[in-house]
Amino acid sequence: MKTITLSHPHQLKKNELPPTVLALGYFDGIHKGHQKVIGTAAKIAREQKAVSAVMSFHPHPSVVLGKKEAHVSYLTPLEKKEVLLREMGIDIFYLVEFNEEFASLAPLTFIQEYLTGLNVRHVVAGFDYTYGKFGKGNMAKMNEYAKGEFSQTVIEKMEIHGQKISSTLIRNLLKEGDVDQIPEYLGRPYSITGEVIHGESRGTSIGFPTANISSNDDYLIPANGVYIVQVEIGDTVYNGVANIGKKPTFHEDREASIEVHLFDFSSNIYGKTVEVYWLSRIRDEKKFDSVDSLVKQISADKQAALDFFYEK
Repeated sequence: MKTITLSHPHQLKKNELPPTVLALGYFDGIHKGHQKVIGTAAKIAREQKAVSAVMSFHPHPSVVLGKKEAHVSYLTPLEKKEVLLREMGIDIFYLVEFNEEFASLAPLTFIQEYLTGLNVRHVVAGFDYTYGKFGKGNMAKMNEYAKGEFSQTVIEKMEIHGQKISSTLIRNLLKEGDVDQIPEYLGRPYSITGEVIHGESRGTSIGFPTANISSNDDYLIPANGVYIVQVEIGDTVYNGVANIGKKPTFHEDREASIEVHLFDFSSNIYGKTVEVYWLSRIRDEKKFDSVDSLVKQISADKQAALDFFYEK
């Protein structure tokens, strides 16, 4: 897959680009709804012997447009998004810089320059996709703007248990710590990637050595608490428990950190990049009256995780 970064006005020429089937959307998370849009575009591209492409934007429009809740942390930061799109067999990833100038484009100008102008022959997008200044362009108007230059497929709303599959829904589940519900909507467990760094060695001193994970700040982190996790190191996946929080038993106030205790593991992995998969939440983080009470609870947490994996 080739990633092409575009800034307005882009300099690409239509006659130098292959016929393309394009999936349109921000696609944070690449959840099941997104997968339907992207997968449909890839399928049509194969049928038409055209190039498959995805167009996304950065930063999130909410940041530039001054929305009340600006999305500065993501379910899938750019690097992760690229990995997932490559796995889906997409040929080109168009990444458009979303700034005030781009946001001010008239809907017809967006169509002419970023669809027709990129030799797009077919567009696939969700039913609620909007474009152009104030989001005035929508899928109902796209055929009119296209003027016969390209056709379109609209993916209707996808629901599970009466809830629309959306990035907002998954974000809310993360904020509540309900990570066990996420795979139903995301199609996979939620995960973050980070580097193993040196910590306080507090876990080692109480018999539960941990790997401290310095996550990319772009990732949305689950709510503070204790979780059942799996950690991918190289080509091997290990079971474990993780704590997200401020370690209130030892500190009055500090930034939250991520610590993972892996079962049957003793290798030195400092400096390695690992991927943490969040499977289920055991409990809230809490302050204990003594280290002995904390150790007793950690033992119970570990047993809960072992039972979880045994039952699977």
